[in-house]
Amino acid sequence: MSRIAKYPVEVPKGVEVVLSDAEISVKGPLGTLKQFMLPAVRIEKDGDKLQCRAVEGSPQGGAMSGTMRALVNNMVLGVTKGFEKKLALVGVGYRAQAQGSKLNLTLGFSHPVVHEMPNGIKVETPTQTEILIKGIDKQVVGQVAAEIRAYRSPEPYKGKGVRYSDEVVAIKETKKK
Repeated sequence: MSRIAKYPVEVPKGVEVVLSDAEISVKGPLGTLKQFMLPAVRIEKDGDKLQCRAVEGSPQGGAMSGTMRALVNNMVLGVTKGFEKKLALVGVGYRAQAQGSKLNLTLGFSHPVVHEMPNGIKVETPTQTEILIKGIDKQVVGQVAAEIRAYRSPEPYKGKGVRYSDEVVAIKETKKK
């Protein structure tokens, strides 16, 4: 059995969890998240705690119980605190500007790049070279950040591009004659 699944998920006050046969729904102050439940894992509610257990006789139940516990924990964290990713633009003339649900990027191409945000995701630009992506679904926040980074990922010689704020880019030495 997974060691992560042994620890219960604490459900804080103000968060409502609804279990059905096929899905789990978590409702909190920031919104509602739903996740389908895996047939090899059952979730038991015990007061203000949720416990993920493998179904008897299921070959993948032990492996998937930890995954399901992590997903449920991220749902509870998302509806209470939310998630955010911070991106930094490094390079001369690289700029970002948030306009509602769109992010306008100037990344050295011949045209500006416009990235449309999915539902539930907010984008802010505290400065022209910083992008802050916020939302309640951890997977969607990470995916949007990865898509924006993919427009111009950091290159290894000068480090120019879009990078995560905590990312370290190893700079290569240039070719010698």
